[in-house]
Amino acid sequence: MAKPTDPILFDETADVAVQITRLAAIMACLRDPQTGCPWDIEQDFASIAPYTIEEAHEVADAITREAWGELEGELGDLALQVVYHAQMASEAGHFDLVGVLRAISTKMIARHPHVFGPESRDKSAAQQTEDWEKIKSAERAQKAETGVLDGVALGLPALTRALKLQKRAARVGFDWPSTHEVVEKIAEEAEELVEARDRLGPEQRAEEYGDLLFVMVNLGRHLGLDAEACLRAANAKFTRRFEFIEAELAKAGKHPDQSDLAEMDGLWNAAKRAGL
Repeated sequence: MAKPTDPILFDETADVAVQITRLAAIMACLRDPQTGCPWDIEQDFASIAPYTIEEAHEVADAITREAWGELEGELGDLALQVVYHAQMASEAGHFDLVGVLRAISTKMIARHPHVFGPESRDKSAAQQTEDWEKIKSAERAQKAETGVLDGVALGLPALTRALKLQKRAARVGFDWPSTHEVVEKIAEEAEELVEARDRLGPEQRAEEYGDLLFVMVNLGRHLGLDAEACLRAANAKFTRRFEFIEAELAKAGKHPDQSDLAEMDGLWNAAKRAGL
């Protein structure tokens, strides 16, 4: 194990292979029971997992904003998460970082026989996607994941998981033929939610609300839209417009809590007219 004073820990000029080794060595030092960082030593897979998800979202956020100057750092933060989990796995005797990197390299070669094997590259993107899914299906079968929905990760954002579940079901014919039926189902679920609001308890309201969200994801899928990406865009738009409201109120020496809905709604419409 590297010591906190080893030169490799401070070499910022080395090539990619050495930099990976450097990061792994830094993490091993941080996790050293005798000389490491108390906070890092106390962590486990469950406590680090939320940070892993957060860092992945920050990568996506930088890409969405085209903040290329930030993306390098965000990707580094995400890479740290991989190294962190691999270090804890190594300590527990499960696997190590070398195994992680070996496994993904082997998987990528196996999943691209048209690049690394004898198959022709003369395929459309759609055909390559279909072939990719066949390979993944075979991999799931080897893991005894024989159900249509097996292997769709529970830890995905709910909208993303809903989309993946629906795509899997659609492959075996469990799908509406057009958006017409989906829109009808949305109307039905909306009516059931209103009924639950008026007559039922909180658990039933939550269930009906979830049903409505699930069908909305299905409509997006039929329209070729990703619900997660669309909602992120809507969040960003809401943020821009509300920041406009705050800025306009500030010009008048006011804070939003000193305004009212009518005034803020008027400013919201102004933000829309301004293209925000």
